Amino acid sequence: METTKPGGGMRRLSGTEISKQIKEELKEEVIRLKTQGVSPKLAVILVGDDPASAIYVNSKKRTCGELGIDSIEKKMPANTTQAELLAVVEELNSDPSVNGILCQVPLPEQCDEHEIICSIHPEKDVDCFHPYNLGLLTAGMPKFMPCTPFGVLQILKRSGCETSGQNVVVVGRSNIVGRPLSILMSLKAYNSTVTVCHSRSRNLPELCATADILVAAIGRAEFVTADFVKPGAIVIDVGMNRIEDASHPKGSRLVGDVDYAGIQDIAEAATPVPGGVGPMTIAMLMYNTINAARFQSGMDRFEL
Repeated sequence: METTKPGGGMRRLSGTEISKQIKEELKEEVIRLKTQGVSPKLAVILVGDDPASAIYVNSKKRTCGELGIDSIEKKMPANTTQAELLAVVEELNSDPSVNGILCQVPLPEQCDEHEIICSIHPEKDVDCFHPYNLGLLTAGMPKFMPCTPFGVLQILKRSGCETSGQNVVVVGRSNIVGRPLSILMSLKAYNSTVTVCHSRSRNLPELCATADILVAAIGRAEFVTADFVKPGAIVIDVGMNRIEDASHPKGSRLVGDVDYAGIQDIAEAATPVPGGVGPMTIAMLMYNTINAARFQSGMDRFEL
């Protein structure tokens, strides 16, 4: 699961390798479910022609195929109206063969993202974006696990990183990553002491430097530098930013929210970008789809 920098130093926490292990476990569970007459199925809605969204959707469909999960894609033109999109969501809500629904964002400006998320039935909300599912999470009774936050927790668990009693600082407060991750890590299962910071936080480097586990999810390229990192800390980089780089064959490259090279002599371990948290998000989406099929068939959660 982990690789070490030649000559020692900071451990590289590979989400690519950990996600492979998890997908093997999920593949075996899909086989077991099918012997019981349950075939997990994911429906993906793609509106418009955004190239990045198309790449993400194709990656999700490909992973479904690898695991034996059925998938369907509802591709809609960029001028799709809110009413037309809501009608497709309702069609999928009413289809008993569909266990999970996700609508790829961002949506065209004429579509209300919040209303679309709320229109997906909570039992099929495999992204865990619906306010009902977020409410269950806040109450400490999560039904679905938010994909990226749960991916972070799986990286920590499978890399042997202790969470109980640790000071965790999360930089970023979005409903997709920062907020749900802070809630999860404060639950009894993880027992962390959590601080949530953001761009308006005072003395941000000093706050971050108190963290045993530092999670960067602020959406700014290489924002977290060496002075944010406590010696021996675990650093989880959720960011995915493309920056111009004339020396790169494509003229640009992907970087995270952390200056990865700059923390190598300080942190105990860190996730790279790419190859860190990103692969885990799709693996956790598959996990949620499998559990949606289990819940809808009257079964308990499949635990990782």
